[in-house]
Parts: sequence; structure tokens; C-alpha cells
Amino acid sequence: MTLAVFFGCAFIAFGPSFALFVFTIAKDPLRVIILIAGAFFWLLSLLLSSLVWFIAIKASNSQDLTLQRGLLIFGVFFSVLLQEVFRFAYYRLLRKATEGLAAISDDDGSAISVRQMAYVAGLGFGIMSGAFSMINILSDSLGPGTVGIFGDSQYYFITAALMTLALTLLHTFWGVVFFEGCEKSRWWVIAAVVSLHLLVAGLSLLNPLYEGSLPPVYVITLATGVWAFFSSGGSLHSLSALCTRRKAEGESS
Repeated sequence: MTLAVFFGCAFIAFGPSFALFVFTIAKDPLRVIILIAGAFFWLLSLLLSSLVWFIAIKASNSQDLTLQRGLLIFGVFFSVLLQEVFRFAYYRLLRKATEGLAAISDDDGSAISVRQMAYVAGLGFGIMSGAFSMINILSDSLGPGTVGIFGDSQYYFITAALMTLALTLLHTFWGVVFFEGCEKSRWWVIAAVVSLHLLVAGLSLLNPLYEGSLPPVYVITLATGVWAFFSSGGSLHSLSALCTRRKAEGESS
């Protein structure tokens, strides 16, 4: 049973991101490099925020539970803000890199567009975020022990996997929207991405009240996915044309 829980939760949490990597990134070395670098930038933000939180914990009274909870909430929101700072720093780095490549290249075009970089970088952030939030939980799912034996929720592992899936997709969508906002100097877009990230982080603090956290997070994921679709150049016309083409191909076969 523990193996079934392990593989089931692993496939839920990482299946979609793994499929996106295989079908859209793995064949292009430049995209792989951008994804790995994006994951590294997210890791740097986690390292710095963890260091600040660790210092705050050590400098405070460990017996004061109210203070410790406050520090935990502070650590979550500070980590979110630091992640967005590093997302902006990564955007600036990629922009400088593409400008430098364009300057020394004979080809007028770039090997990869800003929108493609945004998608790949966002997925890199999402995969690393999902890995750190889920790996220890997957390790615990292998046992020994029985979920919920002491009155805790028996849905802990499945909800953790679903939350990880949502965060992985959200980071991908946020990357697309964030980069688009930076490109067009729409600072309200950047502020909206940061606000949504803070909101999702705040909702996660409601756990184990899963019915209060999971449904709103997935509503935000769906809405942000639609926003990212239109930000990346998608339209209702292109979506309709794709459906019509698929239907025609199905009839011809």
C-alpha cells in the first residue's frame, strides 16, 4: 500500500511537469540550460530565505509558541518575496544574455524568444519548488506507519501532491506573465503576480483545513493559466483553429 501511495502521489505531483519537460524542453539544449539555471535561481532564493528564518528562530524565544508561529508566517511571506526578486533578477540576466548573443550573431533573430524563455524559466522554478515541497513527504509515504492513525487527516499525502502540482503549474504561468510584464513595463502585472503568489502562500497556511486551501488554489491556477495563455500570444481564434484542425485530421484518418 505504501508503494502505491508513493508512486501515485509522485505521478500526481510531477507527472505534468515531467511531460512538459520531455515534450517541450528536453530536445533543445538551450532550453535545458535555461531550465536548470532557473531552478538554481529558485534554490538561491530558498537558501537566503532559510538563512534569515534560521537566524530569526535562533534569536527568538523558542518557548513562545505565538512568536514561533508568527516567525513561520514571516518566513513564508519573506520567501515568496525573495523568490519574486530572484525571478526578476533571472529575467534581467536572460535579457542581457539574449542581447549579447544578438550582438555577436550574424542572424537577426534570436535562438529563443522571450516568451519561450519565460515558459522554460517558470517551469524550472516550478520543478525545483515542487521537489523541495514534496520529496520529504514522498519519503515518509514509504512507511513505516499508517496515515491518520492518531486522528490526523488520511488525505495528507494526496492533498500535498495536488498542492505541489498546482504550485509547479503556477510558477510556470507566473513566469510567462511576469516576463511579459517586464517586457512591456507593465508594473501592475508584476505586482499582480507577486500578490497572487502571496495569496497562494497564505492559503497554504490554512492546512490541514484542506477544503479552505486546495479549491481556491486551483481556481487561481486555472485563472492564471488562462492569463498566461493570452499573455503568450494565444487567442480564441487560434484555439478554435487548433480544434478545427484536430477535428479535420480525425475525420481524414
